[in-house]
Amino acid sequence: MGKYPKVVINLQHLRENAAEVVKRCAECGIEVVGVMKGANGIPEVSRAYADGGVSAIGSSRLDQLQAARDAGIKKPMMVIRTSMLSEAEDVVRISDISLESELEVIKALNVEAGRQGKVHNVILMLEVGDLREGWYDMDELCEAALYIEKSLDNIYLMGLGVNVGCYGAIVPTADKLQELVDAAEKIESVIGRKLDILSGGASTSLMRVWDGDMPERINQVRIGGEIMMNFTNRVVYGYDMSSMHTDVFRLQAEVISVRQIAGGQRLMLFMGSIDCGNPDDLLMPGDNFKLAGASDDCIFLDVTDDRRTYAVGDIIEFPLRYSPLVFLTKSKSVKIEFITNN
Repeated sequence: MGKYPKVVINLQHLRENAAEVVKRCAECGIEVVGVMKGANGIPEVSRAYADGGVSAIGSSRLDQLQAARDAGIKKPMMVIRTSMLSEAEDVVRISDISLESELEVIKALNVEAGRQGKVHNVILMLEVGDLREGWYDMDELCEAALYIEKSLDNIYLMGLGVNVGCYGAIVPTADKLQELVDAAEKIESVIGRKLDILSGGASTSLMRVWDGDMPERINQVRIGGEIMMNFTNRVVYGYDMSSMHTDVFRLQAEVISVRQIAGGQRLMLFMGSIDCGNPDDLLMPGDNFKLAGASDDCIFLDVTDDRRTYAVGDIIEFPLRYSPLVFLTKSKSVKIEFITNN
């Protein structure tokens, strides 16, 4: 088997990114759940998160959380989506906390937790416009919270959370996140105690941390992409993320053909849509590189504007963003190399 395509992961830079996010959030009284699903739950990534100080490891995939457990990572495991009825046994067995939006599912988790002799922690989800998951009706949410509190002996109502900027492109403004605090206070008045966790969204919620205007009482965020590559807040929203590394993940692909076509120079690389998903999502190695096309197995780069001379066997290195990383770290044809230096 060949050495390429390859994803090079700088574990030292990943650990330092995690530590920087943890530090900045801690200054605002917020803990960080390190979400590693973007790299398909590679245990080394979870370990770098843990070494960087995250309070828990999160993923939407139970097999990834199990891999973290199998690797000996001693952090609470969080399922960051509402559970399926069919997986109640595994959710209770593998995870410590889950984000839930359906009372029927929570009842099933209660039964399963009783069978396993456990108490399972749930964070109820509030819908604030992102259209992904959560309760829309405040009265129904309060009724569900009261039922869980009074009737489900094997479920602990840990808190309330939101998804913002995940599906429906709702920007996590301070006003939008204040809706989470207001809803939590209504629930607390019904159940007669304070909630432990107000989980204020995912990577884009770091904008509130960087600006210092996260609503009081929000004490958790679930961060993956911004630890891995801080692309969205840096590139899309223009935030200064210069205290963090942007080279944690790099893609290397080998040139298998160089052709002069219509007066231009074109490179053919062995790596296609089977490996990276939509090639249009790839970031180019430089301003003089243009994506000329792609197939399942190969991509074609127009390097006419680049002054270098290329040859078969050359290695082209790409910076990475979130979507291609998901595909690349899942492909059996893509090698993974870990480095720990600067």
